[in-house]
This record gives sequence, C-alpha cells and structure tokens, in this order.
Amino acid sequence: MSNQKMPVLEKIGFGAGDMALNVVISSMMLMITFFYTDVYGLATTDLALLFVLVKIIGAASDLVMGQITDRVMTRWGRYRPWLLFLAVPYGLSVFLVFSTPDWGYSAKLIWAYSTYIIMTLMTSGVGVSYISLPSTLSNDPQQVLSANGYRLFLAKVGAFMVTVVVPLLSERWGGGNAAVGYQAAMGVMAAMGVVLFLFCFFTTRERVVHKVQRQPLTEQIKVLAQNDQWLILCGVCVVGTIGYVVRGSVAIYYAKYYLGANTETVSAFLSTGVAAAILSMVASTWITKFYCKVKLFRWTQIAVGVISVAMYFLVKPGDVALAFALYFLLSFVVDLHAPVFWSAIAETIDYGTLKTGKRVSGFAFGGISVCQKAGMGIAGALVGLLLTYFEYHPNQEQTAFAMHGIVLMLTLIPGFFHTVMGLLMFKYRINDKYYGEVKEQMGAKAHVAV
Repeated sequence: MSNQKMPVLEKIGFGAGDMALNVVISSMMLMITFFYTDVYGLATTDLALLFVLVKIIGAASDLVMGQITDRVMTRWGRYRPWLLFLAVPYGLSVFLVFSTPDWGYSAKLIWAYSTYIIMTLMTSGVGVSYISLPSTLSNDPQQVLSANGYRLFLAKVGAFMVTVVVPLLSERWGGGNAAVGYQAAMGVMAAMGVVLFLFCFFTTRERVVHKVQRQPLTEQIKVLAQNDQWLILCGVCVVGTIGYVVRGSVAIYYAKYYLGANTETVSAFLSTGVAAAILSMVASTWITKFYCKVKLFRWTQIAVGVISVAMYFLVKPGDVALAFALYFLLSFVVDLHAPVFWSAIAETIDYGTLKTGKRVSGFAFGGISVCQKAGMGIAGALVGLLLTYFEYHPNQEQTAFAMHGIVLMLTLIPGFFHTVMGLLMFKYRINDKYYGEVKEQMGAKAHVAV
C-alpha cells in the first residue's frame, strides 16, 4: 500500500470544515448557556431538560447518519457530498437558534426547543460526515495526523472568531438590544460556516475507499463491543467533553461576574483561551514528532487537573491578570491532546478490523459523535442544575454562594473530569509503533486475499 501525500491546500480545505463546524461547537460551549439565561430569558431550571433532550435526539441522529454514510456512495465519495447538500440548511439553523422572537415565555420555550433540535439534526448531518472524512483522505497515518493538525488549528481560529466577533458585534449592532445584536452577529458566523463547508467540499478528495460490509445494526454493535480500544476512546470522549463544556459554558459568567469585566474584557478573556488552544495545536503537531502521542495525551490531561486546582485557590475576585495567565496556561495544556484523539479514531477502526475480521466505519465514527453529544448533554444539564443550585440570577450582582459555584464550574469540576480522562488513557495502547504493526498485518492479509 503506497503512501498518499496530501497537498497543503487540501489540508487547509479539510481544516476549513472544522472551522465551519466550530461555529456551532464553540457557540454551544461558550455562548449558548449565557445567551439563553441572560439574553433569551430562559429559566436555569428549563435549561437542564432542554440540553438533555436535544442531545438524546442528536445522539440518535448521529447513529442514523453513520448508517446512511455506510450505505450511500456517490461520484464525489461517501462523506463529502453531505457537506455540499447540508451547508445552507446548517447555516440557516444556526441563525434561527440565536433569533429571539418577541413572544410569551411558553412560546419562546417551544421556539428554543424547535430551533435547537433542527440545528442539532443539521449538525449531525455535516458533523458525522466530516469526522469520518479523515479515514478516506490518505492511507498514511502521518498525513492524517498532519491534516488533523490543520483541522484543529483552523477549528480554534473559528472559535477565536466566535469569541471576538459575537460579543463585540452583538453590543455594537444591537443598539442596546442584546437579542438583536446576537442574531446579527451569529448570522455572520452562520454565513461564514456555509462558505467554509463549501470550500472544504471543493478542495478535498476521498482517495481511500474502504469496503463497508452491510451488517445489521445489532451486528455492528457486537463488533464494536469487541473493540476495547474504541471503547476506551468512547469513555475518554464522554468525560473529556463534560470537562470542556462545563468550563466553556461558565467562562463568560466567570469573566463578567467574578472578575468584574466589561464586554471588551469578557471577549478578551474568552479569546485568550482560544488563542492558547490555537498555539496548542501547533505545539502538539511538533511535540508528537519526537514524543509518544499517547503519553502526551495522558499527562497533559492530568496536568489540567493540577492547573485547575491552582486557579481555584490562587485567583481572587477581580484578579484579572492572574486569571488571564492561568486560563491561558490551562487552555494551552488541555488541547495538546486534541490532534491525537481525532487521528486515533481511525486507528481504532483498523485495530478492530484486524481483531474481528469485520470493518465498522460509519457507526464507529457516529458512535464517537454520540459520545460527544452524551458528554455535552450531561454537561449542559449539570451546568443548568448547578446554576440553579448556586442561586444564580441573570444580570444582577451575584451572591458569594453563586460566585463560588461559578468558580467551581470553571476550575475544580472540569479539572476532575480531565484528570479522569488522562487516567483512562493509561488503558489505551495504540501508539505509532503498535499501529505500524497493525497496518503491516492488514496489508499482509489483503495480499493473501488477493
């Protein structure tokens, strides 16, 4: 099997897809909770049920989409066509979520459920297709890892734009009406997402065509249940996503209320975390050239737990400079693992194919997306319940009890989940050397079959 090198333009185009996807992911992690409580006007008690229900629907739609991509093959490939067909519906759904109708509370609650569910379905369509795409871009794991480096770098650029553009434009374009401002700002982000998905479609190519066996859903579940390394990634994905979303959801509350920041400083605080993550993508690609990627994954996530403890004890109300410094450090370290995780999914599929003799691809990628949705749902519900428990009230001075809850949700609580994430990776054994052996054995079997 010959290596297949990807041009730089294709890697950039591939990364543009995740940049488009991050219009939703970053908004959901950094903006949606604050938007629903402080702008849209939902009660914190309603958020928990909303997030759980939407993510259950999203998990089901991810599984369905995984089955569809296994069964549908077009002249453009198996995964790329969905980026073309669903780009515009995806962008429109994002715009609708951040639109606030001037209705009564019950009607607004129905609108929130409906638009969030529609956006979740559209995100499943483009998301499952996109995260499955790397397995078809090249048969060279280093090329795939490099492409994932571009992908995650550009994803963070997209997140950076969301953290800068949305808070500032929502204030400037709203004319004192935050609802109008958020709708306009997210309209810009949604349009950008459409253009980026189309760019991804036109610049990428599916070179590797895997033969996908038609298997009943129950059979695919049985095959994946035998793939111990894929199951480890599932667990890692769930706990890691909980940590990410809990911390990301309250970062804007932390900056506004605990640090006493104005709109510009809030935007700068969020952007600091994303800027650190961008640098982390570059650093991770460089570090993994000479240091074991699995060890990097393990120890960085444990280090996040340590940094979170330090931030909890050292930063006092109004300590803006120290909070910025530690948040930058935390955000840099936490994302060093990201390129490793997303390239590892394809590796576990090959591992499972060799172990069981059956290849499950679409459902495997869809299953990881389900785990991500599960983590987001649990985290969303947890944030809603904790905000209620700590007696948070929007747009007013917070009590010491509420402030303490916000601090916990930015530091110790997500730090715990990231530490568990790192400990789980001690069970993961597919490093570069091991994966090379897997590829050799797969090549030998294919040669014998021919």
